[in-house]
Amino acid sequence: MRETDNDARAGAATEQQDQGITRRRALGAGAVLAMGAALPSVARASQPKSPRATSGNTADAIVVGAGISGLTAARKLAGAGKSVIVLEARDRVGGRMLNHDIGGGKVTELGAQFVGPTQDHILALAKDVGVDTFKAYDSGDNVYYKSGQRSTFSDKLPTGAVPLDPLILPDILKAVEQLDLMSQKVPVDAPWRADNAEEWDSQTLWSWFKENQINPQVGAVVSAAVEAIFGAETRDVSLLYTLFYIAASGNESNPGTFERNFSTSGGAQESRFVGGSQLVALRVAQQLGSAVRLSSPVRRIEQTSTGVTVTADSGVYSGKQAIVAVPPPVAGRIDYAPLLPALRDQLTQHMAMGTLMKAEAVYDEPFWRADGLTGQAVSDTGPAKITFDNSPPDGSPGVLMGFIGGHEARKFTLLSADDQRTQALQSFANYFGDKAKTPRDFILMNWSGEQWTRGCPVSILSPGVLYDFGTALREPCGRIHWAGTETSTYWNGYMDGAVRAGERAAGEVLAEI
Repeated sequence: MRETDNDARAGAATEQQDQGITRRRALGAGAVLAMGAALPSVARASQPKSPRATSGNTADAIVVGAGISGLTAARKLAGAGKSVIVLEARDRVGGRMLNHDIGGGKVTELGAQFVGPTQDHILALAKDVGVDTFKAYDSGDNVYYKSGQRSTFSDKLPTGAVPLDPLILPDILKAVEQLDLMSQKVPVDAPWRADNAEEWDSQTLWSWFKENQINPQVGAVVSAAVEAIFGAETRDVSLLYTLFYIAASGNESNPGTFERNFSTSGGAQESRFVGGSQLVALRVAQQLGSAVRLSSPVRRIEQTSTGVTVTADSGVYSGKQAIVAVPPPVAGRIDYAPLLPALRDQLTQHMAMGTLMKAEAVYDEPFWRADGLTGQAVSDTGPAKITFDNSPPDGSPGVLMGFIGGHEARKFTLLSADDQRTQALQSFANYFGDKAKTPRDFILMNWSGEQWTRGCPVSILSPGVLYDFGTALREPCGRIHWAGTETSTYWNGYMDGAVRAGERAAGEVLAEI
């Protein structure tokens, strides 16, 4: 999973577990900032300049959203000697990055967590603020669960994370090769300019599979992947958007590939952060100090020829420029004066968030490792179709994490808390045995129930959105600039994309002031 942030009432930024399955011991900003003294100190060389003292609620720039994108933008502005105020609706920083306390000073992540090769910007930021990485557990075999039958396979073979099912493997490899080749024709900075953009943005990923007569049995495995990556179904996502997402899974020197996006070893799931991903955001917020204002939902942004006025529940703030770094549906709930250009407003209306949950079970030890298993599974049966070993670096306690996305997640919300727990643990038991049914703790995080996010991990673009509205994605609207992972060219939807977007937006502001 992948990341950002801000919609209705002051103080309603909830930290309560959806449907009351468990009360989250999520590490709130205050608690973790207080922990700062016990954590390795951040090297002085990595500190940006201290934010310039602001005159009351006035600064050079006002940043809306204290997810990693907004914090990155503020850090870059402060480092350039500009004054900045960051307004965050929640009572914590991190947006879609959220740690959960599992005891003994250890955490698991309920939101974005993985990083990998070519994600240079988030890795550089983490290094700057003194947060290390460790390799996600990937020793042993993966589990493949199909039609009630369980088998295992190695992801170290050339086929990677693709199950070794002779009935579907050839078609999956063929489809992945075709998608990779097509994605190379999509410019990451303007996918709507691809030669076949109109054709590709007039169909879904599902219709492309059908048109190309791919074995229907492939659909179940592809669906599991799409549910985890997008929080959506193949019928929900535009083919052009899918190709862009693949092309974006790289950097300026390494073209994106589906394999890098979906793989663990050598891919986007290769590593995690020591202390949890939210620690990166917390460290940046520490550097920014009082410039970060929590419990400050933004209701209105007014711009004139001389500046911007931002109205939040905590007060009225003035600046020369503004950066909005929150998920598009949340940004669309802000009142703008004058109105945003119609194309930008229509774009926001079309950028619905994915539907993704994380189910996590905590055990005394990662028992699946003794069975020679990685903790990773791919299944055609829900609710949790993709799983990972989410244990801390030392492997104690053991944590299994399962993604519940798309249609499975929508059905899941209709169940009682007890049924949700039972069904999620049954998925784990299908893959790893009956020991999985008796964890010492169980956590379910439903990002669609988060007021200031409205879904996860990223906005889903259906047919026609990129082709018709894509030009408005990053285009500033007067003094208002747009950040957030959805606006990134590379690693769109991931933490790296969020950092890149924050850096870009800050650069735009610096060019104006």
